[in-house]
Amino acid sequence: MTTTERPERSVPKPVFTDAEAGAREFPDSSSGARHFNYFNPAKRKQTHYEDVTVEVQPDPRHYLSQGWIYGFANGETGYPLHWTKLKAWGVDKPEPVRGPGSGGLPKDFSWPAHGWHEFRDPNEEWEMTLYRYNANVVRQVNQNVENARNAKAFEQWTRNWIHFVERNVGAWMHVEHILGLYVFAACNRSGPTNMHNTAMAVNSAHKIRFAQDLALYNLTLTEEVPGFDGAAHLDAWNNDPVWQGVRKVTEALTAVEDDWGESIFATNIVFEPLLGELFRSNLVMQAAAGNGDFVTPTIVGAGEYDYAQRDLRWSQACFGPLVHDKEFAEHNKQLMQGWLSKWVPQCLEAARTLQPIWSQPDAKPPRFEDSLDRAKNRFAAIVTDLGLDLPKELKQ
Repeated sequence: MTTTERPERSVPKPVFTDAEAGAREFPDSSSGARHFNYFNPAKRKQTHYEDVTVEVQPDPRHYLSQGWIYGFANGETGYPLHWTKLKAWGVDKPEPVRGPGSGGLPKDFSWPAHGWHEFRDPNEEWEMTLYRYNANVVRQVNQNVENARNAKAFEQWTRNWIHFVERNVGAWMHVEHILGLYVFAACNRSGPTNMHNTAMAVNSAHKIRFAQDLALYNLTLTEEVPGFDGAAHLDAWNNDPVWQGVRKVTEALTAVEDDWGESIFATNIVFEPLLGELFRSNLVMQAAAGNGDFVTPTIVGAGEYDYAQRDLRWSQACFGPLVHDKEFAEHNKQLMQGWLSKWVPQCLEAARTLQPIWSQPDAKPPRFEDSLDRAKNRFAAIVTDLGLDLPKELKQ
């Protein structure tokens, strides 16, 4: 038998033109792409911190071509730059002029420079790091207190030291609570970028956690130490003359009018080194061991680490570049020098009002004048590092 070969059927063959959906490959469409690429990282390689904070808060001067999509009842939109008197390069350039529809921008248009977006938190804080850090601190503090309870360590305290802790260490709880809630949390929405607002939120959490640490410690001492007055800190904060200077400045920091920059600058650059570290490092942590107390320094030291190693770092990274800004360096420097002249005298007056509590413990800390000199030198170093001039008021 023979077979007859059929002629090849005339069926059109598919021809690919690369016009099909999904045919084109983009630089970030591969499975290996794990980072966003709509911003310039501070270093050669962008970090996880930058991925979750940079440009999360939109800005029509940067990329938001359709303009703000929300606003306030008074007509302001988004994140107004006049919420601080500080300026970063390019902020005086107008927002893009848009055409009809989604915003037809000129072909050769370049976005206005906006120097605020150069800020990066050197601590690289974001939501996950905040939870992990504070959880570790609370865990360590609880272990220290529980160890002291089991060792009956509180029985070694002298009567004068008990009185000192119940009134003065307890009073500092109010400072941390007020600054955390009514300065940093209150300023959190006002920053011009998400990087600023995240740093302020983390700073707020540090303060509120430290205040809570002191409150829980106060409750523990009320249970463990015979005669410990857990309510004495209220009388000290409200009525004791030695605390009224600190109270006055603390409450004044919550009343800064319409300027998040001044609020943060006055708190982290002026108040903390001249009053915060003066009390925490140069009094409590110096006097505790001599009076048989090894627990209080671990709790106060955790709060001191928050400021000295984390909160001060982001503040320096925020304000330092503004002193050397490409366009507004002189404006910013004059403004910050004015803030120094305004807040330094208030903090020094409050510091001197605290002087009597240096004599309360049986085992005395270094002299008040020596402690104040150390605080002034620390403050002077911070101001110098920022590129500012030491205020003449520091000599008071």
